[in-house]
Amino acid sequence: MITPTQFEFLRSIDTPTVCNLVEIVAPERRGHGYTVRHLHCPFPDLPPIVGFANTVTFKAKDAVPLAQGSYMQKLDYLDYVASSPQPGIMVMQDLDGEHAGYGAFWGEVQSNVHKALGCLGVITDGSVRDIPMIAPGFQMLAGSISPSHAYVHVVEFGTDVSVHGMAVKSGDLIHADCHGAIVVPVDKIDAMQSALAALSAREAKIIAAAKSGQGLAAIKAAMTG
Repeated sequence: MITPTQFEFLRSIDTPTVCNLVEIVAPERRGHGYTVRHLHCPFPDLPPIVGFANTVTFKAKDAVPLAQGSYMQKLDYLDYVASSPQPGIMVMQDLDGEHAGYGAFWGEVQSNVHKALGCLGVITDGSVRDIPMIAPGFQMLAGSISPSHAYVHVVEFGTDVSVHGMAVKSGDLIHADCHGAIVVPVDKIDAMQSALAALSAREAKIIAAAKSGQGLAAIKAAMTG
């Protein structure tokens, strides 16, 4: 569904640029389809990640029987992650509401397990932990950082989720970096690539005018020319 050339293009640009290009080629998407609140990024120097969403809902605050979520259910969850289109990006909604982040699903163990199953990172409004021990190269965007996993458990997977304003369906194409994440309209990727040169040239012209020392008139001319 996505060609290697399209993947290469998306990996070469940051998430704000993706948002800019989506605004140009799909103006109806200008106000939605991306995260709208701050997400902690423990690894801001990692390059952008581009992959297909594996969607999960979970809870952590309230006590549950240790047997909740049988071993077979856990195996089913791992089957879902491993069999989804790859590379994958975990998109996980914390259902604890105002207590979101009470317990961390993500840490040393889960990052290594999910990396082995073809995932590039996670986007969650919940919390993460074990920052120094996370699997190398595994990106994390999280609502908070906390020390305990509390009673964390998966509720559903493969269902529609919403993380900090970004509505996501299983299999959606996601672009993410330290700024946040966006659902990429697959049918617009080629148009986005075509629009990049003009966008870059316009921005460079305005920046050059701002740095030229020629004042307001030069900046206005660059913005309107």
